[in-house]
Amino acid sequence: MSMITDDSNVMKKTRELCEAITQDIEFVALQGQVERFLADESSKLQYQSVHEKGEELHQKQQAGVELSDTEIKNFEEARDGLLENEVARDFMDAQQNLQTLQQTISKHIGMTMELGRLPQPEDMEDSSSGCCGGGCGCD
Repeated sequence: MSMITDDSNVMKKTRELCEAITQDIEFVALQGQVERFLADESSKLQYQSVHEKGEELHQKQQAGVELSDTEIKNFEEARDGLLENEVARDFMDAQQNLQTLQQTISKHIGMTMELGRLPQPEDMEDSSSGCCGGGCGCD
């Protein structure tokens, strides 16, 4: 397929988009927040501990086991402590913002391919309805 060869117009524009993203001041700041977190061992351990505890409680609930008040309280205290940690909180915010950026770009590309044209703002709004984000006919 000639559209995906390195010298195709589509791949050139893809590289331009990637370059624009990496040079964006907001993206650079978000990357900095991620790197700051990754360099902070205590924040990583705290994050991992809360994440694992949350997964454990979720699995218990899925198995039909009722969670004790103590388990819930301990998790909420650990989560609150994590949210008080500026490095971890900035990391989680950065993750969310980067994920939103990626989803938005993917949505635009997907809508372009689905419609066969550049999507208009109303196309993007219309695609937000339905059970899976639109475009599948489930609305």
